[in-house]
Amino acid sequence: MSEGTMQRRAQRDDQRARRDRRAIRAGGLNRLLAAAAAVPVMLIVAGCSSDSGSGSDSGSGGDSAAQQKDGGASAAASPSAEPTVQAAAYRTLPEACGVLSKKTLTSLVPKAPAKGKEGTSSDRAARASCSWSSLDNNGVKGSQFRWLNVSMVRFETDAASSGEQQAQEYYTKQVQGASATAGAKNAKSQALAGAGDQATTVRYDLKKSEGAFKQQTVVARVENVVVTLDYNGAGLAGEKTPDAAALVKSAELAAKEAVASVEAANGEGASGSSSSPAPSKTSSKAPSASPSASASASPSAAASAAVAKKTSTAAAEKS
Repeated sequence: MSEGTMQRRAQRDDQRARRDRRAIRAGGLNRLLAAAAAVPVMLIVAGCSSDSGSGSDSGSGGDSAAQQKDGGASAAASPSAEPTVQAAAYRTLPEACGVLSKKTLTSLVPKAPAKGKEGTSSDRAARASCSWSSLDNNGVKGSQFRWLNVSMVRFETDAASSGEQQAQEYYTKQVQGASATAGAKNAKSQALAGAGDQATTVRYDLKKSEGAFKQQTVVARVENVVVTLDYNGAGLAGEKTPDAAALVKSAELAAKEAVASVEAANGEGASGSSSSPAPSKTSSKAPSASPSASASASPSAAASAAVAKKTSTAAAEKS
């Protein structure tokens, strides 16, 4: 091989070696740049992942704390779940024998003693009654008998129901009881206006050996108090039977007067405006739904008939 040829080959080999070194250097630089470029991306992803997790945890913790705080505030602010019962409006009763004026008593029971017979009661601020008996003796012509009874029951509010609710229930039972009197004939009932919050008049005839009795029962409720007025009349020993319509009218007027006395005893004036109820002199619980044995419940017409028989016999013997 000639010397020139050897020189050219050596030059080509040298050029090829330089190209290979440049390629190697270029490839390493590219890999380095690629690796360097990947590092910020990884850092950014890692940073985002870290921030996202941290923010989520922080947010959840914040939300949980806020919920607990709100829940505690709501629990503290929420009122008690126990229902509240309205307090009783009326706290006392008037004197039972003083609920009717002298004029009214003279009209209904003209021959009755000036003072009525007060019923027994363990708490007159919760239950009271008074009765009057009148016998107008006309000698051989017979006698006119009248009997009047006023009873009042006041109900106190308890945990189960208000005094007014209890009074409404008792009022209904009183009306039903009067309408279902044994032996009653020609029974009629009608609503009565102007006697408290609600009132009903029940009237019927009751035949007894002493005579024919005309019975009127007026039941009235005003707030938490129930007033029951019984009024009956009979003509005895040959005297004529009294007019039922007149007896009903007298009984209803008397019932309105008794209701007005209850209102006055609790601070209500004639104008109807009420002030604070007068406190009861004795602490009383709500009376039972049925009349107490300790109080004088309204006697039946049969009981008044017995009184009439006794007084009529005595009057006849006297004449």
